[in-house]
Amino acid sequence: MLKNGTGHGSLEDAPGQQVGSIVERIASAISVGMLAVGERLPAEIELASQFGVAVATLRKALASLRAKGIVETRRGRNGGTFVVKAPFPTDESLTAALAHSSTASLRDLADEHTAISSAAAQLAAERTSPSQRTRLAELAFRARETHGSQERSLADSRFHIEVAVLSHSQRLLTAEQRLQTETAPLLWCEAFSKVSVQDAFNDHLAMVMAIEQGNADVARQLAGAHVMSNFRRIIEAKYSLPDPLSIGGDS
Repeated sequence: MLKNGTGHGSLEDAPGQQVGSIVERIASAISVGMLAVGERLPAEIELASQFGVAVATLRKALASLRAKGIVETRRGRNGGTFVVKAPFPTDESLTAALAHSSTASLRDLADEHTAISSAAAQLAAERTSPSQRTRLAELAFRARETHGSQERSLADSRFHIEVAVLSHSQRLLTAEQRLQTETAPLLWCEAFSKVSVQDAFNDHLAMVMAIEQGNADVARQLAGAHVMSNFRRIIEAKYSLPDPLSIGGDS
């Protein structure tokens, strides 16, 4: 899951930067549901090979993740390194982040996300076989049954990342994962979220049907409209928040 889900190749940074990059990438994979709580990471040698780094460098990254309480290493026959917590921002930090975000920056992010998600949906409809699309419908129905901001954010991200997986484009998958990390927590934050779970499900189901039918143009249009609708809600939520100075920090 990690190898196919993170969308990253080898790291060519300096050793110190490599450690930080690995920590960020594994934490990101967990935060968008690519790695679930309770899941065991690949063996250290395999994981180091996936990232293109020395085992010693990987171990430093895992030590950092352990210190953050995100993973733990267990010894014994069934041992290994396991995910124990999904990093997720607090409502307070999300509220402050949204309040301090400019409308222009949110619209710019919306443009990027629309382009990536639209392209991924189009290619998913063009490139995948019916047997490969079964999981997408399952994820759509699973997301509808979630509760709470973190659970909904993870499920929503996992659906959209699966669309990117089905596009068979590593670059689109990498971009979608990064964008989901940035936007999904804002979209589903209970402190100010204006998203309807049922509306999201309806959009997801329409996308599933278009992809299953191989209708690339419709899949692209639906994905783009879905992302833009989400960002309209995020921007609407921003305007409902108090002035940033009352939350803390400068605007």
